[in-house]
Amino acid sequence: MSPPIAPSERRAAFERDGFLVLPEFVPPSASLALRRRVDEMLDAFDPEAHRSVFSTHEQTRTSDTYFLESGDKVRFFFEEGALDADGRLRVPKERALNKLGHAMHDLDPVFDRFSRTPELAALTAELGLVHPVLIQSMYIFKQPHIGGEVVCHQDATFLYTEPLSVTGLWFALEDATIENGCLWAVPGGHRQGLKKRFLRDGRGGTRFEVLDEAPLVEDGAIPLEVSAGTLVVLHGLLPHRSAENRSGRSRHAYAVHVIERDAKYPADNWLLRPDLPLRGFSFDVKR
Repeated sequence: MSPPIAPSERRAAFERDGFLVLPEFVPPSASLALRRRVDEMLDAFDPEAHRSVFSTHEQTRTSDTYFLESGDKVRFFFEEGALDADGRLRVPKERALNKLGHAMHDLDPVFDRFSRTPELAALTAELGLVHPVLIQSMYIFKQPHIGGEVVCHQDATFLYTEPLSVTGLWFALEDATIENGCLWAVPGGHRQGLKKRFLRDGRGGTRFEVLDEAPLVEDGAIPLEVSAGTLVVLHGLLPHRSAENRSGRSRHAYAVHVIERDAKYPADNWLLRPDLPLRGFSFDVKR
């Protein structure tokens, strides 16, 4: 693992590599509070109510109404490997979910506290964001043995703005290793330009719009093996991925994406929040 980056060098490193790895950014107490809240949410979740599967392999196929209406809600998405051919759970519900999404940071007080801290506000300002607002959050389980692959992608494909502005904040809540599906990133790959957009097709589904026929270059990707409490900052154009988790250890993580408040957010983006205004790193909400 590389030595920690000095605060004075962080913006230069981010602009050079397209990502930033900040160990011990999150105190253990904050990570524990988030995980305990997720345990409470799982206890209350009825797996019979929905069977929505999340997969990056066939994302247009798995983009059902439950998914498309999750931008201003908290919803539960299953791993493909958690269900049998008849749609029944093959594992307990707490081991069956791929992720929660996509507005916990605005709808749940524990997620709100975790997502909006003075440290995050200062960091995003340091990296050049002027008026960042939080648009999406995901709690990612990366389950033992069945945790699905996330194919190489650019976050701006899914959270497109004009000009491009999305930045990812990815928090390791457990140690992330090659064995349990850590992130892989292409240093400097954010200079390739945006390859495609994921948007609504106007008929209740989704499609990819190709912007650049040249394939996304994945050569040179390196594993980002990090310990719990680490924050990984991801440029919106950075190619990154994670492999399947076939180990016996989960790899819980939490991700928040921010965009510039003044950037144009097209109405055909897949993620919409019709009744939930965007907020930045403000600290005046009820705790």
